[in-house]
Amino acid sequence: MKVSVTGLGIVSAIGMNLEENHNSLKTLKSGISKIELLSNLDKVFLGGEIKLTNKQLAEIAFLNEKNQCLPRSLLLSLIAAKQAWGDSKPSKSIRTAIIGSTTIGGMDLTEDYFKTKRNIHSLENHPCSVVTDYLSDYFQLDGFKTTISTACSSSANGIMLGARMIKNNFADRVLVVGGDALTHFTVNGFNSLLIYDSELCKPFDNNRKGLNLGEAAACVVLENEKSISITKNKKIATVLGWGNANDAYHQTASSPNGEGAQKAMQLALEEANLSPSKIDYVNAHGTATSNNDLSEGRAIENIFGESQLFSSTKGYTGHTLAAAGIVEFIYSILSIETNTLFPLLNYNEKMSELKIRPISELKTDVVIKRVLSNSFGFGGNNTTLIIGE
Repeated sequence: MKVSVTGLGIVSAIGMNLEENHNSLKTLKSGISKIELLSNLDKVFLGGEIKLTNKQLAEIAFLNEKNQCLPRSLLLSLIAAKQAWGDSKPSKSIRTAIIGSTTIGGMDLTEDYFKTKRNIHSLENHPCSVVTDYLSDYFQLDGFKTTISTACSSSANGIMLGARMIKNNFADRVLVVGGDALTHFTVNGFNSLLIYDSELCKPFDNNRKGLNLGEAAACVVLENEKSISITKNKKIATVLGWGNANDAYHQTASSPNGEGAQKAMQLALEEANLSPSKIDYVNAHGTATSNNDLSEGRAIENIFGESQLFSSTKGYTGHTLAAAGIVEFIYSILSIETNTLFPLLNYNEKMSELKIRPISELKTDVVIKRVLSNSFGFGGNNTTLIIGE
C-alpha cells in the first residue's frame, strides 16, 4: 500500500515555517549562534536556538494566557503540527493515528521548578507523552496514539512506524510530530561527553571537533489512497522505504566501522526494492562528532561507493535531537521538489580516513528523484528513510 506525504510543518532556528526554512537552506544561512534564552549554563555555547520566548511561541500558536505554562517542546510541536494539519478535520471514515517523538518532553519546566520552587503542577508536564497527549486532544484525534523516544532517531522511527501502520492497513492517516527544545540538561550533558564544539560545527570535515545542539519541531501527515480520496489533500512525496538496526556497540558511540548504520540503510533499500544506484542523494546524520562522521562515512562508502552525493544539514540548524529525523526528512523532500542539494556549512578539508567527499557547494543542476535520510541515536538505534517523488 502506497504511503503518501500530504502535509508538512516545521519550525527551527532557520525559520518558523517551511518557506523560511527553504530560503535559509538555499541561501546557506545558518541559525547557529550564541545560546541566550538558557541562563546559568556551564559556559558560552553556540546552538540553533529559536530566538523567541515561550510566551511569544504561545502567541504564535494562538494559545490564551492560561495555556502559556506549557513545555517549550510542546509549543514548538503545536506550531509545526498546525502548519502540517491545516484545515483537516476528524473523520469517522478515516482511521487517524498520532505518533509523537521527543527526548525532552517537559524537562524545561522541571528544571525551572527545581530552580525556583514555583508551580509544582508543572511537573505533571514532564513526561515525553505530554506532547502527543496535548496534540491528540487539540486535533480531536481518538485513534491510535503513542510516543517514541529513541534519542536522535526518535522522529525518524515515528515516520517509519506511521508508514508501516499504513502499509499494513492499521491506519489510513497518521500525524507524525517530532520536537525538542534546548535545555540545561541536554546542553551541559553533551558538553560533559566532550563532543560539544565551542565553534561552529563542521560535519564531515577532517578537523571537526563536535556538534552544536539546536531546537526544532516538525510534523508530517501520512495518508493512504482512501484517506486522500476523502481529505482531497495534495500528494507531496512518497515514503518508499525504511530500516532500523541496532549495532549495540556502545551507550553513546557508533561502531567505528558503521555496521549498524550500514544495516539500517540496507534494510531501507530492501524495503523500497531499490539498488544503491537508484539513490540520488544521501542526507546524512552528520553530527560533526569524530565518531559519528567516521562511522557513517564508512557505511555510506561501503554501500554506495566513492561517488555518492551526500551532505549534512546540521550546520544550519544544529543537532535537534528527537526532531532531527523529521526535520531532515522535510529537507529531503525540499531537495526532491526543487532539484537542489544543500551543502555542508563550515567544510574545509576532506576526512583523511574516507575516499568519499561531501557536497560543499549548492547544487541546482541535478535531478533528484529519491533521497535516503539517516538518523542515528544513542545506544546504536539507527534508522534510515527513503523518500521519493
